[in-house]
Amino acid sequence: MLWLAIVLFVLWILGWLVFHVAGGLIHILLVIAIIVFLVNLFTGRRTV
Repeated sequence: MLWLAIVLFVLWILGWLVFHVAGGLIHILLVIAIIVFLVNLFTGRRTV
């Protein structure tokens, strides 16, 4: 039973770290996508 608690604790810590890194990457990608969208909107180039 103790090994199960240890495994769950380690997975919880790893999940916490991964979600923080992934959240940062998703935020950066979202900002880049918004900038690219605004540049395309203001330059008037239509790519469909």
